[in-house]
Amino acid sequence: MTGVYIDKNDVLEVCKILKEDPELKFDSLVDAVSVDRFQKKERFEMIYNILSLDFNERIFIKIKLDSKIPEMQSLTQVWKSANWYEREAYDMIGINFVNHPDLRRMYMPEEFEYYPLRKDFPLMGIPDSIPLPNK
Repeated sequence: MTGVYIDKNDVLEVCKILKEDPELKFDSLVDAVSVDRFQKKERFEMIYNILSLDFNERIFIKIKLDSKIPEMQSLTQVWKSANWYEREAYDMIGINFVNHPDLRRMYMPEEFEYYPLRKDFPLMGIPDSIPLPNK
């Protein structure tokens, strides 16, 4: 399987070509995951799993993101299925997706100010950061 790193400034244009070029036809976004590399530069990464149904080919599009301001264009403009995957990356790791149609948290309360899948998030959570139901 092929994996390609794409600059975050070019990702939207490249993905449109991958989808629309009749010789490629990567028409299906199967999955997307966010990664916290826990390093000083380019700490975060998005990996999109793209499939060409006609040619039975798969490619992984990888985008390295800034450590301080992890942000990129939303790929919902190319593949609608990016919606939930990007919302999950926003909610759990804190990646911002510019031009996403509905970027809000999925699991955590909207006012929760932390990102539980970041590697610097405490294993036992942050005491009193979220109200728990009474027993």
